[in-house]
Amino acid sequence: MKIYNTLTRKKEEFYADDKENVQLYSCGPTVYSYAHIGNLRTYIFMDILRRILRYEGYKLKHVMNITDVGHLVSDADEGEDKMVKTAREQQKSPWEIARYYTEAFFQDMEELNIMKPEIIPKATEHISEMIEFVQGLVEKGYGYETRDGVYFDIGKFKGYGKLSRINLDEQIAGARVEVNEEKRHPADFALWKKASKEHIMQWPSPWGAGYPGWHIECSAMGRKYLGDVFDIHTGGVDHIPIHHENEIAQSEALLGKPAVKYWMHGEFLLVDNGKMSKSLGNTYTIYDLKKKGFTPLTFRYFCLNAHYRNKLNFTWEAMKAAQTAYNRLLGGALAHKKAGGGENEVDQEIINTFKNEFEEAITDDLNIPKALGIVWNVIRHETKSSALFDLLVQFDKVLGLDIDKVEEKIEDEREVELDDEIKELIEKRQQARKDKNWKLADEIRDELKDMGITLEDTPKGVRVVWKNIENGFISLFFMCFQGVGGGRPPRF
Repeated sequence: MKIYNTLTRKKEEFYADDKENVQLYSCGPTVYSYAHIGNLRTYIFMDILRRILRYEGYKLKHVMNITDVGHLVSDADEGEDKMVKTAREQQKSPWEIARYYTEAFFQDMEELNIMKPEIIPKATEHISEMIEFVQGLVEKGYGYETRDGVYFDIGKFKGYGKLSRINLDEQIAGARVEVNEEKRHPADFALWKKASKEHIMQWPSPWGAGYPGWHIECSAMGRKYLGDVFDIHTGGVDHIPIHHENEIAQSEALLGKPAVKYWMHGEFLLVDNGKMSKSLGNTYTIYDLKKKGFTPLTFRYFCLNAHYRNKLNFTWEAMKAAQTAYNRLLGGALAHKKAGGGENEVDQEIINTFKNEFEEAITDDLNIPKALGIVWNVIRHETKSSALFDLLVQFDKVLGLDIDKVEEKIEDEREVELDDEIKELIEKRQQARKDKNWKLADEIRDELKDMGITLEDTPKGVRVVWKNIENGFISLFFMCFQGVGGGRPPRF
């Protein structure tokens, strides 16, 4: 099995000292808001990696942290703690904020078929380990105290910049002007921040009451659960230049050796070929996708069509195409399942060829787009056979697309959430019918039909049938009575 190591910038043969205990660490969410689909693409990549490792016979000890303190508004140790900021804005405690958004994150994970890591530690429950880590760095001369905290002296760590290939002199020259004058270098990063008496989240330490820096959290929790050296560390490419660079510096400074063998990073999800940003209003959530009539697994299928190291452009048109393709895939799988065996048996040699091609793809740096091509070759095979369906189910242990539940997914009539524009049109038509304005009611029905939505009037109300595919493999609906709506609110 080959994987791309960001540290060396090349594909490497994956080797684990103990195949029964592959150690994997993934940077988890900062739970101050809902995860957007860009975040979730990274966790789908994480999930595919762990599924492939398990498919190849490895047993995992996988850690994913929950950051519920210490992540400042700027990743470069500037601004307010994100948890405290959201707590103030929503007039809740940071712990209430953390609990709510942690639950929302795991709901998204479940809907996307992202498997839970074996260990999910919270930063606030590991403060003592972080303090101990910082003390070790101070004793070794890598950490120094200022009036507002304890900082890591990157000038003393000779390997700084080896992950991101950043030149230290260039980083110092490009640092922000409003930097702490007590820092030895502008790019030095916080290991521990001192807190004012009014600060909600703080703990006692040798340097006074305060809270941990964001970067120290992953190093401390990774070391606690995986030991001094572990196999793989994953995250998004946005973590490379700051967060993961700083993790490497502080861990290697303390241990005197590399803590991670392989670094793996998932690329950005773009929106309309541009950056995803809250200020641009294009940070969509799973809830937003469902409002548009897309299932979470449609988004998962959409993500699987691009290699994890390539940028992926999100558009609503691309999601419609993914919905069509995913439902065709389910329909093709069902055709194999219903064919049964007997006269429809396929030569074992054909099955072995498909299997070898699939395994060759997934073990070549997680080449899921190529693996999906093999799946489609199985779907399109001229002989329909339950043996090929069984093969698809086996492949789905990696893909996570619920192929084993194909009958349930196709035949189940599901409740879907509709966006505000569609809800308004349905309600307007209901009022037109009430007013006996049949011409307007028919015009609205035709407009909705052009959008792929059919309205069926029943004695109990309006049945809304949303057809997301061309050849009718699946039909989604709900009943409209007094009105339509529901779903997750934007905040609590």
